[in-house]
Amino acid sequence: MLAAVVVLSITVGAKQLPLADVWSGLRDPASAEYAVVHQMRLPRTLLGLLAGAALGVAGAVMQALTRNPLADPGLLGINAGASAAVATAALLGVTALNGYVWFALVGAAAVTALVYAVGGGRGATPARLALAGAALNATLYSYVSAVMLLDAASLDRLRFWTVGSLASADAATAARVAPFIGAGLLVALATARPLNALALGDDAARALGARPTLIRTAVITAVTLLCGAATAACGPIVFVGLLVPHLVRALTGPDLRWLLPYCALLAPALLLGADVLGRVLGRPGELQVGMVTAVLGGPLFLWLVLRRRVARP
Repeated sequence: MLAAVVVLSITVGAKQLPLADVWSGLRDPASAEYAVVHQMRLPRTLLGLLAGAALGVAGAVMQALTRNPLADPGLLGINAGASAAVATAALLGVTALNGYVWFALVGAAAVTALVYAVGGGRGATPARLALAGAALNATLYSYVSAVMLLDAASLDRLRFWTVGSLASADAATAARVAPFIGAGLLVALATARPLNALALGDDAARALGARPTLIRTAVITAVTLLCGAATAACGPIVFVGLLVPHLVRALTGPDLRWLLPYCALLAPALLLGADVLGRVLGRPGELQVGMVTAVLGGPLFLWLVLRRRVARP
């Protein structure tokens, strides 16, 4: 599925390219399609792969850590924290992605820690975490809206970014966020077995040799890296981190050693598929991927709930 979506992402766009022309554009610098494929389609596809994997894995480890099936980088306010930090950077005149990434990482880390603390720390319940995340989400996005309304320069920088888009991707953007997302994925995958133990409770986890405090710190670090980098590059994209773990859990069960790798494959397939759909539906322009995931993600998640296919983490 992922391979098919990658081919579609390179082939489908404002200019339809046959597979033969795509292959020529990949190999031959002298071909007319070379610039389209290498400067637009490939960087966009690569960024979609990175951001999708980041959001899918972040949602899965958050659901496992909090034991909350509604945990998601968007619903718990982490994307809002990164967005508020990026809006602050734009207000201060920062225009380069390098600056956005560092602001987004700090914002994501601060909100992750704040939601977990307000939600009750070790005694956090799904309801308290959801309430804390919803409150911070509303507050921070109100701040982002205020910045955009009160500062024209910030509005120009952020109006497309806040929707969630892969349209402005280039090779430099993918290269800048790849180290952060790669590090976050490695940390998240390393927590798979300890998180399985933590699901039994802190005492049982310690008896099995796990260290709950270290596990929580590692998960928060991974979520910060993944959400901060993905949000800085693409803007806040909703429902990917919420929906994908439930789809995968219905196939693999709750074992994170299987769940996380499959999320890292299915989430970019979903994100790139939504991006391709936005290009097709919006011709001759395009619909931003954040709009497509929001419109399709809600009904699909409700369908899963009604079909009782949502498995608890």
